[in-house]
Amino acid sequence: MNPILQKSGLSVAGLLVAGGCALGPAIAAQAAPAPAVPTSSSDRGGRPERSAERILGIDYQAQPNFYYCGPAATRIALSAQGKAVSQDDVAKLLGTTEAGTPSALDTTRVLNELTGGRYRTTEIRDAVARPDQVEQLRRDVLAAVDAGRPVVANIKGTTVDTDGNPHSYEGGHYLTLVGYRDGGDTIRVADPADPALGEYWMSLPKVANWIAERGYSS
Repeated sequence: MNPILQKSGLSVAGLLVAGGCALGPAIAAQAAPAPAVPTSSSDRGGRPERSAERILGIDYQAQPNFYYCGPAATRIALSAQGKAVSQDDVAKLLGTTEAGTPSALDTTRVLNELTGGRYRTTEIRDAVARPDQVEQLRRDVLAAVDAGRPVVANIKGTTVDTDGNPHSYEGGHYLTLVGYRDGGDTIRVADPADPALGEYWMSLPKVANWIAERGYSS
């Protein structure tokens, strides 16, 4: 059985994939999406330049309750693509309940329904992301962000951002990857459960290990 589907069944019982999105306050104030900040492309070998950077403009909203991380993260991704959809409407499409949102398969399905079908689901099946899986995530984030398409990631565990701030979601969580810098070595995270920061930077390997045993929509 597909591991994502397997975890989807468990998450309905509140065990793995959706488990426990952290509680956020009432929806944060909305702001008009800022323009994307492109500063890059690639070197002569087709690889991203080490200085390459791009951040997509989004309309950030915090999740209004402990189980709406999936709808909030998906809605953030949609906002960068000019789609104005409420978290409640996204939650209905995702099948979100108090047990959470089943899996990255659902975020991919809904993103494709609302944006025209360019998203796909990628799993990181190992407990710790292998180097090739880290590089695959880099390629996927760069390709998606360069196309104006934020990535929605299903994560679990505790890690720290580049400023040393810890982020702990042992019950599982969804968040949105909205940009990169240093050629993809560092990823911009929009976190619907952390309105105090809203967005922060995190190293690529830490993001990949956060996604380990789960998946992402890119």
